[in-house]
Amino acid sequence: MEKYIEQTLKALEKNNMQAVYVEKKSDIIDAVKEFLPKGSSVAVGGSVTLDESGVIDLIRNGDYVFYDRYAPNLTAEQTNEVFVKSLSADVFLMSSNAITKNGELYNVDGRSNRVAPLVFGPKSVVVVAGKNKIVENIAEAVLRVKTIAAPLNAKRLNCNTYCAKVGKCVSLSTDNPEMSAGCGSDARICCNYVVSAMQRTKNRIKVIICGEDLGY
Repeated sequence: MEKYIEQTLKALEKNNMQAVYVEKKSDIIDAVKEFLPKGSSVAVGGSVTLDESGVIDLIRNGDYVFYDRYAPNLTAEQTNEVFVKSLSADVFLMSSNAITKNGELYNVDGRSNRVAPLVFGPKSVVVVAGKNKIVENIAEAVLRVKTIAAPLNAKRLNCNTYCAKVGKCVSLSTDNPEMSAGCGSDARICCNYVVSAMQRTKNRIKVIICGEDLGY
């Protein structure tokens, strides 16, 4: 696994993404702080990893302007306003559904409020991921989402979907399921698929990989 992580870090750097390795979950906060100038506006994508590692508490209690999607009692309209503001944040933090050994980020989203700022808008994007998110290639990334990330997140969000009930995507019941194949539920969380490969803006995306498992 150490060699696997090293290969991934080098591939991310080759793709113009700054790559940082931390050994333990407890080291993540200090690594994230390096990318958070005081007074900067900050937004986050929905992420179990950011919660588990204490990053959400760091932003909420630090010297930052936090566009807080998790603030209590937000109406649907106010939540949407937060998502729109996220596109102009100085820093956007998120995790990744998968990271390939070739240095690619693979992310699948429902409303795209997470992948949109990844692709365009914020000056800086910081991705935090455990070693469990590393896969061999895009094919494995697709399978990881269909068997791990999507089912667990759908269940966590109480979505009425096949994967939340069965634990895997309905498309896996067919031969050679396509990347975007899935259920027809209105609660489906797999609607938009983004692969981040070679970046034109060097180091806009920073990837912090932890030597422990985190999130889904």
